[in-house]
Amino acid sequence: MTPKNNRPNRIVFVTGLSGAGLSSALDALEDLGYEVFDNFPVDLVDQLISESDPDQKPVAVGFDTRTRGFDIDRILELSRAYDATLITLIADEAVLLNRFNLTRRAHPLAKDRPASAGIKKEMTLLHPLRDAADILIDTTELSIHDLRRVMRGHFDTDASEALTLTVMSFGFKHGLPREADMIFDARFLRNPHWESDLKPLTGLEEKVQQYINEDPDFEDFVGNIKSLLTPLLPRYAKEGKSYLTIAVGCTGGHHRSVYIAELLSGWLKTQNFPATAHHRDLER
Repeated sequence: MTPKNNRPNRIVFVTGLSGAGLSSALDALEDLGYEVFDNFPVDLVDQLISESDPDQKPVAVGFDTRTRGFDIDRILELSRAYDATLITLIADEAVLLNRFNLTRRAHPLAKDRPASAGIKKEMTLLHPLRDAADILIDTTELSIHDLRRVMRGHFDTDASEALTLTVMSFGFKHGLPREADMIFDARFLRNPHWESDLKPLTGLEEKVQQYINEDPDFEDFVGNIKSLLTPLLPRYAKEGKSYLTIAVGCTGGHHRSVYIAELLSGWLKTQNFPATAHHRDLER
């Protein structure tokens, strides 16, 4: 093994299910300044890291079931030996099948069989990597742009040491956001959807915000979220967590959750946390 002081200052291993977005995740890391090695032979990882300059770019190595010498036990051993961050990407079986059908690609574990057979086999095979992951990313509901945002949150080498936060608005009728670390439900607040002049607007607009503000429980609701986050976030940062997604949901993801996400992201910036608002369902 390479002496620790001669290793790159950060090593990331990226693996997961075929069709779950491994290439997109590696592309995102490359854009963030990582030296990326995709589908890299497992037996050559020691040599790769020993020849990497510890003062230069961090290194990201991608492994999947097509990789020469693919061996889960060996990948886990290397991950521990080099203190690598292990990312495992997953997605629901039906979504993976749809992705393979759309691209008309053969699944690497089912060259002469239906893609569904390969997906099932791979899910079972890679379960130890899912269990061991430092960062598990479910891409079932993520677009390529969403995946890049998540990767940027975890691995932006230009970011400060502070915990990076995304405050997401969403609509419960479109499903829960799987990448969320915390979820708050704003559906009990008065709903602008039922006001004809407010329905076509969004929570980004002043008329809607004023209407929501007039709910007698609104101020306490937002205040209680802030009271909960105030002691938690420094603890997360102290524990070394680099990225956190806070989700606020309403029925459709257009009004109440959008406004609250904007309020919270603005407040978090005043608390010296890098924070952005992301409105998942605003365009639906």
